[in-house]
Amino acid sequence: MGMELREEPVEALVEHGRVPIAFRVDRVLEVSLPDGGLGGIVLTERGVDVPYVKDYDAIDGERPARWAERFDVANWGLISAWCDDRRVGGAVIAFNTAGIDMLEGRDDLAVLWDIRVHPDHRGRGIGSALFEAVERWSATSGCRQLKVETQNVNVAACKFYRRQGCTLGAINRFAYTDLPGETQLFWYKDLDRSIGRRSDRTGDAAVAPSALIHKPGASG
Repeated sequence: MGMELREEPVEALVEHGRVPIAFRVDRVLEVSLPDGGLGGIVLTERGVDVPYVKDYDAIDGERPARWAERFDVANWGLISAWCDDRRVGGAVIAFNTAGIDMLEGRDDLAVLWDIRVHPDHRGRGIGSALFEAVERWSATSGCRQLKVETQNVNVAACKFYRRQGCTLGAINRFAYTDLPGETQLFWYKDLDRSIGRRSDRTGDAAVAPSALIHKPGASG
């Protein structure tokens, strides 16, 4: 089954948000600080006593349909994944936007604001294809780094970003006052800004204004 990636206008955020993002939490990365932190910060994977479902879209104001009301999304990017003419995933990139703390006031940093794949299509490489397309979009926009936020309760996402070549750059154990059991994790990846140009010559799965076909691999 082929998979098509499309770059869409941000006005399609409502449709993007119809792809479920919820996931099952059955493992976490437990944070410990040997010698009060002088011995480093250690993340240890462990199972949870009572698994549960976490849905980012259920958090007030966090649904994609609300983002255009809360932020200036004029410079944002939206890449969608389609199988058999059905929307099965997508990624949203925040870039060059005032008032977004995650962008750190930089114009050479892009944030992978949201990435989601329909549960029926997870594990088929669609997430990896979207991430690669996000890298190309960001590099073509002149960014040197890509940044992603996740939490210690999303172990699968942490492992996914690590497989994509990201490095854990910051940990905040006190970011979520309403969720004291969750730790904020920021991942970074340095970008090769030539990849957008190179993909046009080699026929790689870069995202262009027109639709293109990408056949995903076995992971992601």
